[in-house]
Parts: sequence; C-alpha cells; structure tokens
Amino acid sequence: MYVKSFFMKLVMVTIVLWIILGAFFGVSLLDILLTSVLVTVAGYIGDVFLLPFIGNVFASIGDFIFSFVLIWLLGSFIFEGPIALGTASFIAALALMMGEMYLHRYMESRIFEPRKPPEKKIGYYQRTNLLTEFAEETVIEPPKKTDDSL
Repeated sequence: MYVKSFFMKLVMVTIVLWIILGAFFGVSLLDILLTSVLVTVAGYIGDVFLLPFIGNVFASIGDFIFSFVLIWLLGSFIFEGPIALGTASFIAALALMMGEMYLHRYMESRIFEPRKPPEKKIGYYQRTNLLTEFAEETVIEPPKKTDDSL
C-alpha cells in the first residue's frame, strides 16, 4: 500500500508541475521530472511520519509550505531561463496542496487506519443479543371491605 500511494503522489506531482511549470512557464521536462521526484520523495516521508499525528488539514498546509520552498530553491538552481519563480512556485504549491488533500484522505483510510466493520469500531455499541421477557399475568385484586365499621 505504501508503494501504491507513493506512485500516486509521484504521478500527481509530475502532472501538476508539468502543467504549471511546463505549459505556463516553459520549464524543460527534465527539470520538471527532477523536481517532481525530489518533491515527492521528501514530501512522502513527511506524509508517512506526520500525517497520522497532525491530520489532513495541517499536513496539507505543511505540504504547501514545503513544496513552495523546495520548488523555489530547486528552481533557482536548475531551471534555465528567466521565469517568475516565486509566482510559479506559489501556483504549483497551491495546486499540489489541493491534490494532497485527496491523497491524505486516501492514505488515512487505506494505510494508517484500515476500514473496519462498524461493530468492531471503538465507541460503537449495538446489542445483537436482545431477548423478549416472558412472564405470567398476575391479577391484583383490590382489598375487600369488611363490615366492621357498622
């Protein structure tokens, strides 16, 4: 399951960076592949260790900041040509954050906490051994009045 989610993240990051950096900012495919592999490996390690403890929202915010900084740093060293690196990094990190939210949901449901039937979940209680109580009817008669008062 870890391998499957890793490749899902790699494909997502590569497609997002290819669309944003390649189509809009003219970055070469080799630079996009190198950036996507480094962002995926470093981000996946963070997802595996931090996501179970901090949750989807904070992990996605952390991925945004991490992706923004990493794309900006890598871009300043390996991207050729003058591009608006801050804008490109921000847009790419924003798109990656939106994709990461769905990937985190997948990882939480399939890797960290496998789905369990409802009767095995903690906090769920349903009695399945209900029985009907049978008893004989008892007739209660009111006390009889005596004629002692006359």
